[in-house]
Amino acid sequence: MKYSRKLLGARAAMAALLCASCLSERCPAHVNPWPDAQSTQAARSSVKRVGALELHACGTAGAFCGRLDRPLDSAGALPDRLSIYFEFYPHSGAGAAHGTLVATEGGPGYPATESRADYLALFKPLMADHDVLIMDNRGTGRSGAIDCRALQTGDQWTIETVAECGRSLGERAALYGTADAADDLAALLAALDVRTIDLYGDSYGTYFEQVFAIRHPEALRSIVLDGAYPLSGPDYAWYPSYAPAMRDKLNLTCARSPACAALPGSSVEHIEPAVARLRAHPFAARAHDIDGRERAIEADASQLAIVMYGGAPALTTVREVDAAARAFVQGDSAPLLRLMAETATAVDSRDPTGDATHWSAGLAAAVMCQDPPQIFDMRLAPTERLIDRDRALAERRLHFPDTYAPFTIDEYRGMPLDYSFLDQCVAWPVSPPSHPASQLGLHAAYPDVPALVISGELDDITPPANGAAVAAAFKRGVQVRIANSFHVNALPRARSGCAARIVRHFMATTRLGDIACGARVPAVRLVPRFAMQSGELDAASGLPGNQASAAQLKIVTAAVLTAGDVLARVPDNSSGQGAGLRGGTFELRRDSDRIHATLNGLRWVNDVTIDGTIDRPTDRVGRVRANLVVSPTIGSKGRLTMTWVEGTEHAMVDIHGTLGNSRVATRGPAP
Repeated sequence: MKYSRKLLGARAAMAALLCASCLSERCPAHVNPWPDAQSTQAARSSVKRVGALELHACGTAGAFCGRLDRPLDSAGALPDRLSIYFEFYPHSGAGAAHGTLVATEGGPGYPATESRADYLALFKPLMADHDVLIMDNRGTGRSGAIDCRALQTGDQWTIETVAECGRSLGERAALYGTADAADDLAALLAALDVRTIDLYGDSYGTYFEQVFAIRHPEALRSIVLDGAYPLSGPDYAWYPSYAPAMRDKLNLTCARSPACAALPGSSVEHIEPAVARLRAHPFAARAHDIDGRERAIEADASQLAIVMYGGAPALTTVREVDAAARAFVQGDSAPLLRLMAETATAVDSRDPTGDATHWSAGLAAAVMCQDPPQIFDMRLAPTERLIDRDRALAERRLHFPDTYAPFTIDEYRGMPLDYSFLDQCVAWPVSPPSHPASQLGLHAAYPDVPALVISGELDDITPPANGAAVAAAFKRGVQVRIANSFHVNALPRARSGCAARIVRHFMATTRLGDIACGARVPAVRLVPRFAMQSGELDAASGLPGNQASAAQLKIVTAAVLTAGDVLARVPDNSSGQGAGLRGGTFELRRDSDRIHATLNGLRWVNDVTIDGTIDRPTDRVGRVRANLVVSPTIGSKGRLTMTWVEGTEHAMVDIHGTLGNSRVATRGPAP
């Protein structure tokens, strides 16, 4: 089992879509906590009764928000209660709704309402005749987010800070699991008088969905699981599908990239010498992350493991790690160190301000230590559990040392605790017999409901093999694989709009429509190689009328790769600022349908400086245009214009302009 991590800020769009019922908690300063009302009559019109609940108008997207009072402990041993926050979007058309669409979020720890923009974008074509419901699971967002300070703000998770979080929760530690959250949703549906729903979930949301389906099958009309993994399975606690999926991801993308495929061996074989060198000679380093901030990192095998396993940033790691590892072995460490810094930032889900309502580290720990199987017995006291862990690890090293190849088991354990998983719960408090740990989903019978599983072909967070197991568990389950795609594919930042179209058709009809688009997503374009000087690159291919020399055409190649380097970082950049590989900076500005990048003295190779602008669509498909001033260290500067169509297979870039007195006219693969 693997839980999704998303860059902070990427799913914060429409964060101002808040509601009046946040009165019982902190409201952002820019949000009026009362419904917008200039008169008593207007105030009355902002109230809507749905079932037994009174909701209040909130935000700007036709939302009504409310709360449901729930017991913290379903067994009644504790008197504490929770206020579960939710948002309800009535259908916009006339007449009765045809159904209710519900979205549930990944993590665990993310509040679903924080991702409302993504879910509303997915559901928008269906909202004329479908209501939409989004609920923050207990312990997240405005449903009583767990705030364990050391986990939420410390430099890194440790076994002790996880344990301290559990101890601080006391008797409540076992009461935030997925089963209780699923029961909250069922109670909310009953209170709203919603009889059946079409349920969509992504990443950990698919885990939640399976638990909900087992406990409340009567409430489901259909279920869509985007980036799915099962509740249990053989050897489950060791995550045996994780390493094969990581290797497949890298090897497949290399095989589909002409420059990489031309090299002897597989991608993992290309990378293994870098693993060996880092294993033998780890060192401290500094590099810029994807937002242009310099970070201190420990360059070792475990840090490379998180680059290869972490899946974040998904595009840049796959696009560059093969070439970066080859460059590292040849003495150029900058590309690989940058990937390490970028991944270290991207896999950290915590809000920079430490606000647990955006992502709760405490809730993530509580779910991880309550629900899935562990390599040790959670019924043991922590001191005995440590002994059990060490026994299990010794046996694994002896019998299955290549579980996480090309990394050792201990190098894998060197990744952050919430990615390696094996150690994070070893000192968590023992759960009471009324709520035993590691028992969820064992021997559970899945209901006979239409189930669609979406799997990205390159997803090693929730691998396709795991998705196939989930689809097989449902009597009417079907899996659709999306080629050349990563983790979670029906939401706006996926590489293609294909999965969203498939999901909408399924939720509207409970039938599988045309899925041919799933095989037509363009391959990831890999960096062919990293170079310190432009002379080490292949020359761009001249067209009729080209006057540039071979040396100048290598400078053109450097300019193309510089543009690609910036654009690869656009999807995951949250600051609007970035740093060049070997110097310079870039700035990003977004408007309604375009993204504008300004390059300031950017250097991808040491001997060519690039200034200028790149303009690309916010959509996945569309024309990209770059107007660049190229200043080589040796030779005359020039101006180049590049254009290509993004989102198409085998995209080609056309380049025209001048270098000194030479006219440039070339065409080649887009970066």
